[in-house]
Amino acid sequence: MPESNVVAGLSLDRLENVTRHIEENYIRPGKLPGAVTLVARRGEIAWVKAQGMMDLERNKPAQRDTVFRIYSMTKPITSIAMMQLYEQGRFLLDDPVHRYIPSWKNLRVYASGVHPNFLTVPSTTTMTIRDLFTHMSGLTYGFLCQSNVDAAYRALKLDGGKDLTLDRLVEQLAELPLEFSPGTAWNYSVATDVLGYLVQLLSGQPLDEYFQEHILNPLGMKDTGFQLRDDQLDRFAACYLYRPGDAMALQDDPETSHYRRKPTFLAGGAGLVSTVDDYHRFAQALCRGGELDGERIIGRKTLDFMRSNHLPGNQDLPGLSIGAFSETPYEGNGFGLGFSVKTDVAKSHTIGSVGEYGWGGLASTNFFVDPVEDMVMVFMTQLIPSSAYPIRQELRAIINGALVE
Repeated sequence: MPESNVVAGLSLDRLENVTRHIEENYIRPGKLPGAVTLVARRGEIAWVKAQGMMDLERNKPAQRDTVFRIYSMTKPITSIAMMQLYEQGRFLLDDPVHRYIPSWKNLRVYASGVHPNFLTVPSTTTMTIRDLFTHMSGLTYGFLCQSNVDAAYRALKLDGGKDLTLDRLVEQLAELPLEFSPGTAWNYSVATDVLGYLVQLLSGQPLDEYFQEHILNPLGMKDTGFQLRDDQLDRFAACYLYRPGDAMALQDDPETSHYRRKPTFLAGGAGLVSTVDDYHRFAQALCRGGELDGERIIGRKTLDFMRSNHLPGNQDLPGLSIGAFSETPYEGNGFGLGFSVKTDVAKSHTIGSVGEYGWGGLASTNFFVDPVEDMVMVFMTQLIPSSAYPIRQELRAIINGALVE
């Protein structure tokens, strides 16, 4: 007999396995505060579920319109913004970055020493804008805690400090060594923040205004931005920090959060808050080739280019990565212009399709677009770091298991 309760080729009964799995294995044992999960297929939201709490201290349940810190899920939005300018002929991907940031002309590569007494050697290559998109720039993140270079980032608060601005970021980076010569390895980094700086430079608009005019307003993403509005406070989730022993502690209280203040640092790599429905509108526009409800944010061919694997020789991440952290598993995944891209389903150890692309955020949020299945998933929660549990891969198994036609 055919399955009943099917929407857009997805079994709703089987999607309820997401509800059960999150409740039994994450919320009830106290591993996650709560979550909101959305699955769409063929342009239709098939299933959405809010579970658990958005704020444990105030006993507030998670709701579909809960506002979350999306951290690195900001990166695809910044990448789309930059490629909008590419479509206007403002730059080419093989342009040297120092054409736009002259102080970066003679960047050098770390050899030995600790900040501020580094020994460096000349770079064997020139950093291009494409290297920024693909995280092959030689830049790093302070929170990675894997080298003397990222220790300098921490000392200078380049991942985000109260005095940081995009201008100061690029000035400070000009004085620090790279981890490697650009284009020779892969390392997760502040590169997308630098792309945000270039968006401002090339467009002549502050990044928040550019986002609003060219992406957020056209897509109707009314709850997404760098600053939390007062009318959103009642819907703003608390953020938690993983503690050993499958416990968590409050990391950012909604009432006192810095997201309530206008930021000095418009972090194109990590600065936005959003909701599951808002981010679905962005992801659905991508799934439709760059357009939603008559509003096109990027050209179809441009998006096809962005979601191709841009790693040299079509390699996956294990062949190029020098670090151990990313918002995606390494095996069977390459990297495009702002997204991870699944290149080999079997090698990835996770069910899905070749060409599936997406990204995640530090507080365990995640999204993917599967063009083969015409499917989008958006998952929102608030637990730092995202590497605490393998829930993203578990969700892929459950959601793909719900496909019946």
